[in-house]
Amino acid sequence: MPALRLKSIDAKRALSISKELIDELQELIQCPRDYFSIEVAQSKYIMDGKFVGGPQMVDVFWFDRGQEVQDKAAKIITKHINSIGYKCVDVIFHDLDAKKYYENGEHFLKQIFSF
Repeated sequence: MPALRLKSIDAKRALSISKELIDELQELIQCPRDYFSIEVAQSKYIMDGKFVGGPQMVDVFWFDRGQEVQDKAAKIITKHINSIGYKCVDVIFHDLDAKKYYENGEHFLKQIFSF
């Protein structure tokens, strides 16, 4: 974790920024690189009975790291999405509850703290 889900963003364009984006987020967050994932969601948006282009959004699922780190992460993500031609992007953070997170059937906190 963190996991980034990109919506209404072209996969090839996202691929072109993926390394640098994770480089910067890894430096900010200080967690192993293999904890990150990027998903490009292929959603269909509908308005008034027609398929339409949706808003560019990035959902970030992670463990809360405080407002200052979150603000910096939002700026990093926005900068990279802007750099591939999207002038407006919403970044939405979803804080995960470590008490409800399991990896390979093992409770996440147990893996960290061995209680």
